[in-house]
Amino acid sequence: MKGIVYRKLTEADLEAFIGMRMTQLAEEYEVTGREVPKNLDLVSALQDYYHRHLADGTFVSWLALDGDKIIGTSGMSIVEKPPYFTCPTGRLGILSSMFTNPDYRRMGIAKDLLGRVVEEARSLSCGAVWITASDMGVKLYTAFGFEHNGNFMQYKL
Repeated sequence: MKGIVYRKLTEADLEAFIGMRMTQLAEEYEVTGREVPKNLDLVSALQDYYHRHLADGTFVSWLALDGDKIIGTSGMSIVEKPPYFTCPTGRLGILSSMFTNPDYRRMGIAKDLLGRVVEEARSLSCGAVWITASDMGVKLYTAFGFEHNGNFMQYKL
């Protein structure tokens, strides 16, 4: 899209990035009919996470900007598990923070951001990229080539 600039997230962007992450999480939560928890200090936890993992290289993010305004975000945590047949490096990219300002949706921004973080995963020798997709995101990820993994299960603690 003309006028949109893409660049990597820096420490200086974290306040705006975390604000968008909170908006994304609230939007996803409310779609399911649940109320956003009021007594949970998620902002402090996010600040801690992003500071640590940007510094050690285990979190990467690309931003979309219109002027100096962040209008789209992506994020990927790099994790490592024992290698297996479909991921011989054991390195995985786990996507999060895929969000586009509602005024900029359906313009290809999310697809561009997704392409950039997938290339990051490839350059970091990840064998796969995972995401737990919102209903809104499933079409984007499917069109990009992501496949459902029926074996994924979760146990909440």
